[in-house]
Amino acid sequence: FNSKVVENASTLASLGITDGKELQLTVAAAGSGEGAASARAVPGASHVSASLWVGDLEKSVTWQTLYEVFNPVAPVASIRVCRHHITHESLGYAYVNFHSHADADRVLNTMNYTQIMGRPCRVMWSERDASSRRSGKANIFIKNLNPEIDVQVLHDTFSKFGNVTSCKVAMHPDGRPKGYGFVAFTSEEEAQAAISSVNGKKLDGYQVSVRKYVPRDQRQKTAEWNNVFVKDFPLTWDEAKLQEEFGVFGPISSMFMAKDDE
Repeated sequence: FNSKVVENASTLASLGITDGKELQLTVAAAGSGEGAASARAVPGASHVSASLWVGDLEKSVTWQTLYEVFNPVAPVASIRVCRHHITHESLGYAYVNFHSHADADRVLNTMNYTQIMGRPCRVMWSERDASSRRSGKANIFIKNLNPEIDVQVLHDTFSKFGNVTSCKVAMHPDGRPKGYGFVAFTSEEEAQAAISSVNGKKLDGYQVSVRKYVPRDQRQKTAEWNNVFVKDFPLTWDEAKLQEEFGVFGPISSMFMAKDDE
């Protein structure tokens, strides 16, 4: 087993290898695991990495599923689906390792947003030090998206402002879009350029609100008492009238008026 690269997931399954266990076994099969491991071990050095983070996965997605998706594009060295340490339920993301940076780069450029079990996956370089990504300093939040805008369209729309490292359209469990999304850039300057250029503009007929992403643990502190809900105003009012009536109390950062088909 250690002398050859496994050719397909069914072969692995027949050997009884399960999530978490297959990581060590398949790296040994690569024949050059030491070099690959050293490249992946450099914190924040995605330019030498051969490891990808794959997220937004259905909980039923297994490493076998991912192997069948990615191995035809480039030989997979190992896969680990991350699971809850008590329930062993999938956390919705995995790490897929390849034998070279070139292979990983090819997968990143061709397989990002690929549908896996009905959901588009997100593919990013794996980072040992994820503090910068988790801080959200270069991330933006987009609200009031046209339901027809998918993650690829969102990515293409904002990539003109800089290097998009991650992009997501929030979805209901049944696959319906929630009307908002997130885009992560390499730098805060790129994120600010996107906010300045797109906030308040129309995307596919919908006026969108674009602002800096606020991490969940800081959201309550920064967003408390900033929003108001208004109802029972005249049906003849439009968004411009609302802006006129409420703008006298202070700058309005964003506004949304619910409308029916009529």
